[in-house]
Amino acid sequence: MAELYWLKRPIAHRGLHHAASGVIENSAAAVTAALGHGYAIEVDLQCAAGRMPVVFHDATLDRLTGETGAVADREVEALRAIPLRGTTNRILSLPDLLALVGGYVPLVLEVKSTWTRDGEFEANIAGQLASYDGPIAVMSFDPYSVAAFREVAPALPRGLIGCRFAAADHWADLSHPQRFAMRHLLTSAFARPHFIAYDIGALPAVAPLIAKYMFGLPLLTWTVRTEADRARALRYADAMIFEGIEP
Repeated sequence: MAELYWLKRPIAHRGLHHAASGVIENSAAAVTAALGHGYAIEVDLQCAAGRMPVVFHDATLDRLTGETGAVADREVEALRAIPLRGTTNRILSLPDLLALVGGYVPLVLEVKSTWTRDGEFEANIAGQLASYDGPIAVMSFDPYSVAAFREVAPALPRGLIGCRFAAADHWADLSHPQRFAMRHLLTSAFARPHFIAYDIGALPAVAPLIAKYMFGLPLLTWTVRTEADRARALRYADAMIFEGIEP
């Protein structure tokens, strides 16, 4: 794997969005705004029916659309017809996103894992990325998802996302040993990431700094929202995934 120099630049979190102005996260408008500034772009891939990806953060439609229910219960084409709340933008498929970006800036895709460990979702994503020529990477909190990409698309840059994995922060379904291993990036032993993306609120931390300085892995940090976050990111990380401020 090359140095991934193209990852070491500011990355717009879920595109350059601003809900108060009608630019919704993970939307075509947010992606276009980031393109206009030349920023790299991070978006989320959620699992639709048939284990196919759509560009969406939540597991349910309720927060960001006028619909309700699980994203996984609907086919991609049905989801593409749903407007994002208060806008004319509709949910993007992964091919929609790739056509919009067209290789002009780097893309970082956060894969919202199904936690099934069967690799089907990852294989479907990899299949849709196979003909894309621009700089692109995938990343996930789920080390088994990262490992699946190692199997189905070994040349595709893959990242492992880390944080404190506190039980109170939506990680209560994981056992204490699982959370310990993920917090300290011990799962890198089988996920074999090409880069790390670690929570800005948890930096500095030993594990991501070992990955950066001893193993040479690019270290991204998320989500940078304040000047204090920016200063910490500049001190410890190679690139910031930012929102609400601009670098």
